Amino acid sequence: MPEPFNHPSSLTNTPEISVGDLSLAIKKTIEGAFGFVRVRGELSKVTLAKSGHLYTALKDDVAVLDAVCWKGTVLRLGIKPEEGMEVVCTGRLTTYPGRSNYQLVIESMELAGVGAILKMLEERKKKLAAEGLFDAARKKPLPFLPRIIGVVTSPTGAVIRDILHRIADRFPCHVIVWPAVVQGASAAAEVARGIAGLNALPNPPDVIIVARGGGSFEDLMPFNEEVVVRAAAASKVPLISAVGHETDVTLIDFAADIRAPTPTGAAEMAVPVRDNVLAQVLDDEQRLLQTMSQRLETLRDRLKTAARPLASPARLLEAPTQRLDRAAMQTEHAFEKNLTRSESKLVRLALRTPADVVNAASLKLKNANERLATAQTKMLDKPVRDVDGLARILESLSFKKVLERGYAVLRNDQGQLVGRKNNLTENQQVTITLYDGDAKASITKA
Repeated sequence: MPEPFNHPSSLTNTPEISVGDLSLAIKKTIEGAFGFVRVRGELSKVTLAKSGHLYTALKDDVAVLDAVCWKGTVLRLGIKPEEGMEVVCTGRLTTYPGRSNYQLVIESMELAGVGAILKMLEERKKKLAAEGLFDAARKKPLPFLPRIIGVVTSPTGAVIRDILHRIADRFPCHVIVWPAVVQGASAAAEVARGIAGLNALPNPPDVIIVARGGGSFEDLMPFNEEVVVRAAAASKVPLISAVGHETDVTLIDFAADIRAPTPTGAAEMAVPVRDNVLAQVLDDEQRLLQTMSQRLETLRDRLKTAARPLASPARLLEAPTQRLDRAAMQTEHAFEKNLTRSESKLVRLALRTPADVVNAASLKLKNANERLATAQTKMLDKPVRDVDGLARILESLSFKKVLERGYAVLRNDQGQLVGRKNNLTENQQVTITLYDGDAKASITKA
């Protein structure tokens, strides 16, 4: 026989409670026992919600602890939470009844030891260097005399007063201060926004100084954030990094065009000493005048040397002047001679009567006609003589003359010339042409 079933209620007098009451009791117990804790672990599943709240988890080799950081606290964190970062979180432990789990409500967060921080920074440095953000080829030279200097720093600290005072002492110029928080969770975003804002001005500065005074390692962490490094590398305006003291090194130093040991040193790099510039200008002026004087003297000596072989201008013009005078005199003499000849001819014409003029013209015409007739006769006689000579040559070459010398022409009954014996046949009738006529004959071959 099986044992009878015994309900737990029959075995105890413990009263029943609801799930909600039990969850509330657990919540009070945990929050009462762990109202303030410091937990060290590695961040996992870091998620920043649209609401601004941060959800993450802390883990080690044994367990995982869910954690939440509300929006107001996220803005006050001194570091930017990242996956795999080893941190120490301070807060209170509570439960989340909706999922029957517990979680840590983070009030503050810090990196777990300097070694972990340095390891994280070294990995970030290698990553950014691999992207080329620290390449020397990207570095821009600083202008010699900037018209405008932009400064990204806190407007109330001693740093901006030191920079303004140093610039005023060395070479006064216009300074634009972009106010930014230089410490805390929002510092990195404000510094990056200041660099981008100065670059985007309609009349941007000629050089930008990003400055902060000395502080602890954690105080300078905003200048190790990627957003600041990328903003410095993307700046089109030459940028000077002046963060902390000379021994302090942050990642913005590698992305900047030049690193200053101190904010005051950045001001000295940005502008020269006015008196030194004036002295240099005066010295350059004297050297320029001296060089110009020496150059002019050298050119003057070269001109004199080149001019020695040449005659003076007056001597060079003597021969052309003489030729011109001679030509003028010859022209004048020829003009007078032609004028005299024309006057004599006119006088002769004036003394002759019209009849004399007509007779002289008639005589000239008659002489011209006689010369023309003689020339025509000579021109016609030559062709006639040439034709006669050609006719005599042609007649001497005529075949009649050949026949007259005893030769004969033989033609067959078709009237074709027969020049060879082989062209004749026995009893063939042929015609023989002699000088005085034709004769018929019959061929008999020998």
